[in-house]
Amino acid sequence: MKNMWRTLISCFAVVCLVVLTGCNDAGLSSTSSTSTSIATPDSTTLSSPIALKPTSPPTADSTLKKFAQLAGKATVEMKLKGGVVTIEVDGTAAPITAGNFIDLVKRGTYTNLIFHRVVREPAPFVAQGGDPLGNGTGGFIDPVTGSERQIPLEILPEGGKKPVYSKTFNEAGITKPPMLKHVKGAVAMARSQSPDSGSSQFYITLADVNFLDGSYAVFGYVTDGMELVDKIQVGDRIESITVTKGIENLKSPS
Repeated sequence: MKNMWRTLISCFAVVCLVVLTGCNDAGLSSTSSTSTSIATPDSTTLSSPIALKPTSPPTADSTLKKFAQLAGKATVEMKLKGGVVTIEVDGTAAPITAGNFIDLVKRGTYTNLIFHRVVREPAPFVAQGGDPLGNGTGGFIDPVTGSERQIPLEILPEGGKKPVYSKTFNEAGITKPPMLKHVKGAVAMARSQSPDSGSSQFYITLADVNFLDGSYAVFGYVTDGMELVDKIQVGDRIESITVTKGIENLKSPS
């Protein structure tokens, strides 16, 4: 009888050890998954992504017309505490993404907002701002609808006639590189997991980060003042931001 009880107790101990080991592995896996999200310029906090309303892929031309569009290029000057950064916004390759940005600049949405996320370690990555809440979870609330304006993911392949909408290149099976690439000084739209969740948050790349190509929408480049961008710290404010050229290329939604 004693031998039988010893056997049962030994089996129970082994089972408990396996269960505990499994829990520890799960915890490590979860931690690893969270750490990899640091290398993604999304519009959420790293610890808890926000819940997003489902959106329909805006592939039809009639659906795309509900967004502001930039038919050409525009120049924007962004004043920081150290000086002025000049950005050329490209509506020829990203008409909706560029149009959304220029529309928000025109509205004064970005004035006095902070850069809430700056990643330089272990290597220079991005400076991200444009969140009205200042914590990485907010977006532009359209005063007409009372809800957050969200635009579709929009990336034009090299040699393509039209951008790919609502899908990453990997999801769409596109093997060509995008027309606008993530080189140092690229200005792109931040988003969370949903491709069509971009709103007002944008980021500026602090180095060439080509692994983001085909997954996030670049819509312009810093043409002057990159040395000021390299010095941006978390909490630094956009003192003012104005369109100095090309505002006539902004087309209102129809």
